[in-house]
Amino acid sequence: MATSEGDVADQDLVKKYSLLAQLIPNLDRHLAYPLLNFLEDQTPEDEDISHITQMKYALLKETNMFDFVGDLFAQIKGLSERPAEYTKKREATLERREKLEEETEKIQNLLGDAEVINNLRSDKTSNMTFLKDNHGVTPQMVDQLYDFGQFQYACGDYGSASELLYQFRILSTDNDKVNAATWGKLAADILSVNWESALEEVTKLKESIETRLFNNPLAQLQHRTWLLHWSLFPFFNHEPARETLTEMFFSPAYINTIQTSCPWILRYLCAAIITNRNRPSGKSNFVYGNYQKQLKDLVRIVRQEQYEYNDPVTGFVKALLLDFDFEEAQKRLLEADEILRADFFLVASADSFLDAARHLISESYCKIHQRIDIKDLSTRLGLSHAEGEKWIVNLIRDTRVDAKIDYQAGTVLMNHPPVNVYQQVIERTKGGFFRTQVLSQAVGR
Repeated sequence: MATSEGDVADQDLVKKYSLLAQLIPNLDRHLAYPLLNFLEDQTPEDEDISHITQMKYALLKETNMFDFVGDLFAQIKGLSERPAEYTKKREATLERREKLEEETEKIQNLLGDAEVINNLRSDKTSNMTFLKDNHGVTPQMVDQLYDFGQFQYACGDYGSASELLYQFRILSTDNDKVNAATWGKLAADILSVNWESALEEVTKLKESIETRLFNNPLAQLQHRTWLLHWSLFPFFNHEPARETLTEMFFSPAYINTIQTSCPWILRYLCAAIITNRNRPSGKSNFVYGNYQKQLKDLVRIVRQEQYEYNDPVTGFVKALLLDFDFEEAQKRLLEADEILRADFFLVASADSFLDAARHLISESYCKIHQRIDIKDLSTRLGLSHAEGEKWIVNLIRDTRVDAKIDYQAGTVLMNHPPVNVYQQVIERTKGGFFRTQVLSQAVGR
């Protein structure tokens, strides 16, 4: 019975802090589907999932995936097979695809010809003139690539959609359609798990938002909000993207967007920064000082936003690094572990987060104590005495703190050197400069 009650409490905690309602409105319908699929997988077998099936149907009914949508409809209505209307829609879709393939066959073949590609330059206008004069290519034929790319995306053929939108973008001079094609290609690359290409598209969109929407602050805010949400896919699935996207999230423009439009993104920023301690396993590409700087910036933002948004993950940061309340931090860490394991983006980082959080607790505990009882610290970390000793040894080695272990007394003696007053002034000045940047941008809008 106790286990059952504990499971119910965990499920209530997960439901309370679920971000599904905040995330889905900022994602494309195809990008939102994996989140619903994950929710269904996480739901206990004895619970009703009809509401998830209805959400899937509402999400995908406007797409061209009529076989799947028809099956969802039949499931909702309790039918043994999908209605005949979906078979008709499927046939009409196949006819439409054949027509689009015929219309774009010529230009696709040209763009697949190495000799033609070698004659193209960076100037799109001169490229169109060359293709028109030598191969009879018209602007309408270029637009058909865009239409076919959209169509293939709606059908769920994301690899083909990505290639078609890329080909369209090479030639088109319609800036609005090129921008839409970039968003479409990003979504297609995410769904086809092409993370390197997706990261390139994120960079392109970031630059486009800064330049193309320069005179429209409201549109900039909306597009940055979308980009933050879409970036979560490569952020937590592609290790090389972590550094680039962390910098983007911490930039003044995007911190302002998080504070103004989507404070729940702080959960993901907290998880990313805390788990950064564990990457990579060697120290060759990992600068511990940079990690400490990111932590300081994170603490500052969590402190500023604690009244706007709070969950066990941000609560752990606040309890440990702002309030130095170790008991509250331990409680929040247990809750955060449950939250991460039920979060689509963070489930794969749950173990890494727990390990890095324990290191943070150890480091903070060591900083404010002169003599540390190994048994007491082990208890706070949920470790045995032997595991606690090993943990302390690794901590001293990794962070290079000045400490000695007295195995007979079961204690650790910490040597805390005085902090240089000039370094304190420099750190406080950095913090003031960051806050001034964010404030001036907010006032300027």
